[in-house]
Amino acid sequence: MAYDKRARKRNPSAVRRAWLFCFLLSLPTFLFAGILLWQQRVTMAPALLLLFCLLIYLLLIAASLVEGVMRPLQTLSNVVSSLREGDYSFRARGAGTPDAYGELAGEINALADLLQKQRVRSLEATALLARILEVMHAPIFAFDRDNLLQLVNNAGAQLLGRPLARCFGHSAHELGLDSLLASADQSIHALGAKPARWLLRKALFRQEGAPHTLLLLADVSQPLQEEEQIAWKRLIRVLGHELSNSLAPIKSIAGSLLARAETLSADEATVRDFRRGLGVVESRADALHRFVQSYRLLAQLPPPHLKQVQAGPLLERVALLEQRVPVQVDAGPPVMLNADPDQLEQMFINLLTNAVDASLSNGAKPVRMGWRVSESDLVVGIEDSGMGIANSENLFVPFYTTKPKGSGVGLALAQQIARAHGGEIRLVNREDAPGARATIHLPLP
Repeated sequence: MAYDKRARKRNPSAVRRAWLFCFLLSLPTFLFAGILLWQQRVTMAPALLLLFCLLIYLLLIAASLVEGVMRPLQTLSNVVSSLREGDYSFRARGAGTPDAYGELAGEINALADLLQKQRVRSLEATALLARILEVMHAPIFAFDRDNLLQLVNNAGAQLLGRPLARCFGHSAHELGLDSLLASADQSIHALGAKPARWLLRKALFRQEGAPHTLLLLADVSQPLQEEEQIAWKRLIRVLGHELSNSLAPIKSIAGSLLARAETLSADEATVRDFRRGLGVVESRADALHRFVQSYRLLAQLPPPHLKQVQAGPLLERVALLEQRVPVQVDAGPPVMLNADPDQLEQMFINLLTNAVDASLSNGAKPVRMGWRVSESDLVVGIEDSGMGIANSENLFVPFYTTKPKGSGVGLALAQQIARAHGGEIRLVNREDAPGARATIHLPLP
């Protein structure tokens, strides 16, 4: 405080300096007038009156001069102060006059116009960024140096299972994202309630000089599954071709030898063993051939031939095909699909067969099937009363099965048919009772 007072004493204001300069400018006038009045022997009263009038005149001239100099400066100061506070609506007057004040006012007005345009662009860019974050399906998170969440979009809030307003300000540990902050860029993680694999992208940025970490998650479950299916198809084609070429002559030779077994000159036991062995070779070659052909369905599934299909009669027809356990059908509203009826029927048969097999392993309890219509999808549900799902990650992987005589083709083929129609199959354990629930989403036309 003492330093400010000393600074004010050493640096008087511009108004005081202006008045001081006016006083110094008028001082010779008073001296000259006093000397002139003294030489003319003017009496005291007229001399004082004359000097008083001269003083009033000089004060008026000095006040006008100070006002004319300081008023434009105060106006420019107010405009600059408004710009500093973010108000760009004020403009300085006198910008067109050909003098120093006019040039200064013009420059300040040009600066105000530039700042106003930049503010509009910044607001538009911020609104565009907020809109992009809102419509993005990829979850985005931004953490500060203390690992507190400062930015999240709707997809990120859905992944966390929280309302958007309850996400901000929480630490990464509270949100369960501390492992992502410690992970490397472009690593794969499993997050969320549904089985999904996310590709992590990390980036560093600064806001108000403080370092922040940006996390972006991309769902790569379907692309990875598609790549896996392509690899399986290639493997199946090669193995199927080679095995079929080998099994056909084996079956043919075994059949020919079996037909000539009666002509062998050996005892009856030897002939019987010979015929039994050839029969085993022929039957196993035939079974292996059928086994290979079932896998080739995955690699040779044709594109769907789309036509108008009524979903209700198709599902009821599939339910009638299964007679091992009772199938309860909860009928939904009439729905028309633009799909391949043969492929859809095969998909629902595979899913219903899988549900019935699961129920048979747990006391032959009934299976329930129904459908409903959401905003843009037909949602079909199939519930069984089996033992539930033990390994959900490998459900739709070809060759994987938990059944003693399963081939591992049914679920993989059903998922492939659903995705060929733009849909998706999800298989999870039931929460209300033992067993599993298959949910099929098919897009409406």
